[in-house]
Amino acid sequence: MRIGILGDIHGNAEALRAVVAALRRDQVDTWVQVGDIVGYGPEPSVCIDMVRELGCVTCLGNHDAAVLGLLDTSYFNNFARAAIHWTTPRMRPSDLQFLRSLELVVKRPPFTVVHGSLHMPDQFGYVISQVEATDSLEQQDTRLCFVGHSHVPAIYMRNAADPHPVQVPQQSEIEVSFRGFDRVLMNVGSVGQPRDEDPRAAYGLVDTDLEMAWVKRVHYDIAGVQRKIREAGLPEVLANRLSLGV
Repeated sequence: MRIGILGDIHGNAEALRAVVAALRRDQVDTWVQVGDIVGYGPEPSVCIDMVRELGCVTCLGNHDAAVLGLLDTSYFNNFARAAIHWTTPRMRPSDLQFLRSLELVVKRPPFTVVHGSLHMPDQFGYVISQVEATDSLEQQDTRLCFVGHSHVPAIYMRNAADPHPVQVPQQSEIEVSFRGFDRVLMNVGSVGQPRDEDPRAAYGLVDTDLEMAWVKRVHYDIAGVQRKIREAGLPEVLANRLSLGV
């Protein structure tokens, strides 16, 4: 089985189109999306429609929850909060209905999908080191788990003989075999708002037969999205950061 994994999209339809085209060339069988379809970007409804049309196995992200009024935005930074306030009144009833249908943790063996971490899914905790990865892996009962939230690609692998996970060196593109490992925790970065200083859209691919995992990158029309952000009246910083990948 070939699994295509979409990281945080954040209303960036241009990036999403580029990633979907790349994964179609990879001939994936199953589509996964790790939450935060909306927030920051100018085309939330377009992105929701695309995720639904792909039939993605999808979980609830913190920005999705905030739009639904399920999460207090007081801990969001000013720009994220402004984007939520911009996005919420623009949601169609069908958008809200879809987001309400999403669960914090979704299991479709051989994989689990959660936005932040399995050890604190309702608090949207980050997995940004081996410490958090160990806590999350202890709750993982499928071989694969796909997460997002940090917008930085990372893969952690563990086998039963050693409780300490192996961390694949962090880089913008990754290719790794997980043969011999019975637990794999994979963060594929972000489709619509990378934060690893590589502005290209990130996405993941897993081949369960070959026991291989990839984080890949693809160029997209950043200037076009920046123009849409400015025309929408969203904060300027949300446009500027796309060019920098931060």
